[in-house]
Amino acid sequence: MEQFLNTYLYNPTVGKLVAVIAGILLVVVLVRFVQKVLGRRVASTEVRYRARKFVSFAGYFVSILVITVVFSDKLGGVTVALGVAGAGIAFALQEVIASVAGWLAISFAHFYNTGDRVQLGGIKGDVIDIGILRTTLMEVGQWVDGDLYNGRVVRIANSFVFKEPVFNYSGEFPFLWDEIKVPVRYGGDVSLAKQILSDVAEEVVGAYTDQVQAAWDHLVRSYLIENAQIQPMVTLVATDNWMEFTLRYVVNFKERRRVKDLLFARILEEFAKSGDSVEFASTTFELTMTPDFNVRLVDYLKGKKEGADKKE
Repeated sequence: MEQFLNTYLYNPTVGKLVAVIAGILLVVVLVRFVQKVLGRRVASTEVRYRARKFVSFAGYFVSILVITVVFSDKLGGVTVALGVAGAGIAFALQEVIASVAGWLAISFAHFYNTGDRVQLGGIKGDVIDIGILRTTLMEVGQWVDGDLYNGRVVRIANSFVFKEPVFNYSGEFPFLWDEIKVPVRYGGDVSLAKQILSDVAEEVVGAYTDQVQAAWDHLVRSYLIENAQIQPMVTLVATDNWMEFTLRYVVNFKERRRVKDLLFARILEEFAKSGDSVEFASTTFELTMTPDFNVRLVDYLKGKKEGADKKE
């Protein structure tokens, strides 16, 4: 019994392990307590998310610090062993290491932040969480038309940022250029059609102009980029079937579907008010030459008469 106590209970290494376990448990309890308090006290979703993440990372740091302090006198003896094992671990966990490096790149290079709409390898969605190993997206699109959620939550390894392009729809410039095509029948008033489209665009998306201009000016100052027209623009192309007007405008990345619905609704109303001056077009076919018809009714009438005679 005394030997058992001397070997295990009074062993300095066992005591340090117990101290480490107790310290880590204390850190876990404190982290969860602080996160619960933040969940109750902080109203903003974004601030609450960032605060909870910060507390989690602080807990990891304190846990590593506890282990380092407790075993500080033992670290020198295991340096060589750790160096030898490090190469094997690095090879076996290369994807994990790349994901951690990707997380560092995302955090410090600002590839994207939570709340941004991004496209990673053909998967488009809103970033709802950035972990050390994976980024979590709430997916949009696929079988759902428009930029609407489809209900799938997608997790992508952070190492992806080193392998494929990262498309950010809302980073430093949270607006997108969008356009709609409006077919108008030939013979309509071209000037009136252009005026209607311009007025409707100004009514629906004109409120964005000041915000877009400020964001675009910041982008021009930060990068080598040409200036661009942010006001709505209407262009015309003549096709075989109709006059095709294209309305180009700038819209917030989260409101493309709603704004497009408003634009079409108002355009329909204004076209209806114009009477026959401006009308929507549909696919039409024009016969440019009528073929000759040669119809013989003699045999048909003769056969019909013979049939009547047989019945009598």
